[in-house]
Amino acid sequence: MGKRYFGTDGIRGKANLHPMTPDVAMKVGMAVGLAFRRGSYRHRVVIGKDTRLSGYMIENALVAGLTSAGVDVFLLGPMPTPAVAMLTRSMRADIGIMISASHNPFDDNGIKLFGPDGYKLSDEVERTIESMIEEDLSPRLAKGTMLGRAKRVDGVHDRYIEFAKRTLPRDFTLEGLRVAIDCANGAAYRVAPAVLWELGAEIVKIGVEPDGTNINLNCGSTEPLALQDKVREVRADIGIALDGDADRVLIVNELGEIVDGDQLMAVIADSWAGEGRLAAGGVVATIMSNLGLERFLETRGLQLARTKVGDRYVVEHMREHGYNFGGEQSGHIVMSDFGTTGDGLVSALQILDVVRRSGGTVSEVCRKFEPVPQILRNVRFAGGEPLEKDTVRLAIDNGRVRLGNAGRLVIRPSGTEPLIRVMAEGDDPALVDSVVDDIVGALQAAA
Repeated sequence: MGKRYFGTDGIRGKANLHPMTPDVAMKVGMAVGLAFRRGSYRHRVVIGKDTRLSGYMIENALVAGLTSAGVDVFLLGPMPTPAVAMLTRSMRADIGIMISASHNPFDDNGIKLFGPDGYKLSDEVERTIESMIEEDLSPRLAKGTMLGRAKRVDGVHDRYIEFAKRTLPRDFTLEGLRVAIDCANGAAYRVAPAVLWELGAEIVKIGVEPDGTNINLNCGSTEPLALQDKVREVRADIGIALDGDADRVLIVNELGEIVDGDQLMAVIADSWAGEGRLAAGGVVATIMSNLGLERFLETRGLQLARTKVGDRYVVEHMREHGYNFGGEQSGHIVMSDFGTTGDGLVSALQILDVVRRSGGTVSEVCRKFEPVPQILRNVRFAGGEPLEKDTVRLAIDNGRVRLGNAGRLVIRPSGTEPLIRVMAEGDDPALVDSVVDDIVGALQAAA
């Protein structure tokens, strides 16, 4: 059975439109507070957010719902998603909440939920919360002195900064490196530059002046052109591009070229395997990762386990099968030795560690394989089920036959936007382009 509110990464939508409205957020707070009640002790929740204007509205609504359920709320302010997951555990909270729409435009927002172990919630728990949102919960809410309290907490930035630094060897230093960092005017605009500076780097900052409406706007990992230009302008050794909630990262090499998540996973996996740190003999990635990554790992005697799209599914597979490393082409990289979810900053630090130890440049270190030609196109639709149309199914079937064993075809609806994503890859770029054109044309005609 499908879910009404939750997508692949929590609840998300246009701010002040269903489901991202104050009344829904308050009901989510009530439902979450009641669902995670474990006994008679004072329950607590930590709430972080990115820099969106609507964050104030959603935050206050959540606080109202949670305190009405008898939960004490600790407000962290703007903090990266992985920091919220980490603080959920370290502060012994019963649940963690991140208010963010990640890489989406400022007028979107979302609610991500973490359990007391710092991991995102299972589908089963999300369905339970959804059913409670639809109920009249007033008879179960707290009374009198059992109402929750809310307060803002200080010092949480320092806790995350120290956590990030401790993922590196004790004697690690960035002395002598010029690092350009783009924080997407988002949640990491304070902590990410601080970590790099404390490690000794000369830092050049962009995307660190949030105004509530400029998050991810012509900056960050989804719009890295500004960082590429800055790297070339200041002759930086490396550029680091985070997204709005800093759970993903892309790297720009010293030539101003993009290094995507697949290459980053190859770099870290190869390094960890050489040190005996890579568990389960491989890496977990999604169906969107390039075939070139899979082939590269095979040359190292490593396997690539694929999941459906969404870092939560990567994490679930890692936990179930004993992997400690996985991620997505988009730059979500999960290292369970350090955390429970994607962490853009910590991933960048691991890349810097490999670069430092190699003595080479980023362009030399971070080109592990030649990507197989891959095309990804998005088709927007207004409603209905375009993938169920006979003409679309026929185009997809024909595409699979034409690619055969020399390529891959992935067609999927976005979990966060009204889009159908069409991805094809193969050794013949002209064939890949033709296959995608045919499927996109069929989708556009049916949408």
